[in-house]
Parts: sequence; C-alpha cells; structure tokens
Amino acid sequence: MATATVDVPKSQRLSLAQVVRHTVIGAVVLLAILLPVGAFYQWIGESLDARRFPQQGYNVALGAAFPGVSLDLHCTGEGSPVVVLEAGAGVPGVGWSLVQPGIARFTRVCSYDRAGYGWSDPGPLPRTSLEIAKELHALLIAAGEKPPYVLVAHSLGAFHARVFQHEYSSEVAGMVLVDPSDEDQMSRMPPTMLAAVKRQGQQMSTYRTFAPFLIRLGVLRLLANSRAPETPDSNQALQDEMRYLSCQPKYVEAIASEAQSMFPEDADEVRASGNLGDKPLIVLSAGEMDQPPVLPKGVTQEDIDALHDAFVHDLHAREAKLSTRGRQIIVPDSHHMIPLERPDAIVSAVHDVSAAIASH
Repeated sequence: MATATVDVPKSQRLSLAQVVRHTVIGAVVLLAILLPVGAFYQWIGESLDARRFPQQGYNVALGAAFPGVSLDLHCTGEGSPVVVLEAGAGVPGVGWSLVQPGIARFTRVCSYDRAGYGWSDPGPLPRTSLEIAKELHALLIAAGEKPPYVLVAHSLGAFHARVFQHEYSSEVAGMVLVDPSDEDQMSRMPPTMLAAVKRQGQQMSTYRTFAPFLIRLGVLRLLANSRAPETPDSNQALQDEMRYLSCQPKYVEAIASEAQSMFPEDADEVRASGNLGDKPLIVLSAGEMDQPPVLPKGVTQEDIDALHDAFVHDLHAREAKLSTRGRQIIVPDSHHMIPLERPDAIVSAVHDVSAAIASH
C-alpha cells in the first residue's frame, strides 16, 4: 500500500541543535517574563500583609552581649509572677494570640519572637536551646520585666524553657509544658519513622538553600495561599498572619538551624538541665495524634499510634515528675497545636500554677 510523504526542503529543516537552541531561548524569554511578575506579586502581597498585620509588640535591643540583635516583645496585663510564652518550632509569637488575652486577665504575660522569627532580627548560629535561653534572658532584662517568671512552652519550646530554668533557676517560679518535645523521643520511634525524620532533615537542608529565592519570587506565597487551612476550626486570620511572617529568608534560616540542633545537641543540654525541685509544674498532653495527609514511606498507622501512646503515657508522664509538685493533664479533644485548638486549657493550667506559687 502506497503512503504519501511530504518532502520538506532542506532550507526549512531544523537540526537538533537548532531545536535545542530555540527551546532554550524560549525558556529564557519565559523566565525573563515570570521573574519580575513573581517578584511584583511578592511585593504586592507583602505590602498588603504589612498593612493588615502590624507589629503588636516592640523591638528591644539585647545589649552588648548580642550586638545588632533586637527581639520583638509583646506584653499585656499586670501582676506577678510574669508569664513568659515560648512557642514551638516554626511558630512566631503571634501563635499565642488565642492564649495571651486569657492570661492577661489575671497577671502580666509576655510573648516574643525568637531571633529570626516574625519581627525579630536574625541571631547568632547555631540556634541551640542554650543560645535561645540566653537571648530570652537578655530580652527580659533589657525590657525591664522582673522575675519570678512562669515559663509556658509548647513543643520544642519546652527544650528552651527547661534550659532557661537550669541557667536562671532563681528567676523561675513555675512552668507549664504544652505537648512538649522530649529528649528521649527519638529512641521511642520505630526504624521507619526514624528514616522518615532523616528524609525530612535532608529536605530541610535543600529547602534552606532554595527558599530565599522562592520567597523573593513569590513562589512560597503562592503555594501558601493555595493551601487548605491547617485546622478547619482555627482562626483563619491568625493562620494568614503566621504564613505572612514565615515567608522571610531569616525565618527559614532560623527554623532550619533549630531543627538541626534539636538532636543531639539540644537534647543533651536538656538532659543536663536537671529537675525543677518543688516548683509547680503542669504538663499538658494532646489527647489526639496529628494525622498526616499521606503516611511517610514505610510508616504505618500503628507506628503513629504507638508513638503517641509513648508520649502521653511515658515521656510526658515522666516530665511531670521533674517537680515534686508536677502533674499531667491530658487534653482529650486536642491535637498537637493546643495553643490554637484549646487555648482555654493552657490559660487554666497557667492560672493553677500561678495560684500554687501564691499559696506556697
């Protein structure tokens, strides 16, 4: 059977090299168009967010020991002891926005942005718990906040708070640990979860390299705006503000360094920090485990449930025994983000610790 063919003159034929060259030129032209568009999108978004979310506190210079570093501090209410709020990894000070007003009704309370977070300047690297504790202490002194303090710490913030308590024990009157990280949690993870954590660390290293470019070109803002709310019942405006504050290169550098320092360096610092003696202590444990949209490779639901059980019934129960007046409270209807889901449980725990300090 005969087939028809089209004879293309040699002058109209494109060699492979020409095809590649034209493709590259087209890609460069497209990139030249998209780059300024993305940068303009980022600039517009930042400008609108800056108007929508003004700074709530004020910046305080830490002094000669930390040259060029000032941290954002937001204090409300009156009374003693002063409650100091230490957020978890990746959460700026505004993450306490649903908790702070309730505490301010009965005493003075301060939230702040760690170095590199929110409105604060970047700080020295690496971002270890000891470094963060020293910066917080310098911040409170520079701001004129008087001890004793009640430290309220969420997640990784518990490491920083326990090291602070060890370094400045006479200035700490009590503590509330909110679904805290534990220095021995890695040993309770099955091999599949440890492998997933290692992969996340490698991904964070890559993210740390490219994130500043993705931020400046509006890519991360676009992805964040297209993402569903983390918790359907939480305050959407607060989530928008936290996303706005996280789209900063200094923030990426800070959280990456904190994650890298967590194990083993921070964990070793926490192990060496000792106990709280007879200072009032409440450990709040999330009654429900966060469920990832897709389970990491090799990780089963049984692995996740077993780790949650280890936290609630072993690690957190042991942390409650750091004080002779310590106790654990399980918050049954909350996941890890208790400050957003059950701020009332934290306010109640702080009130109980403050009352115990007064009675003692």
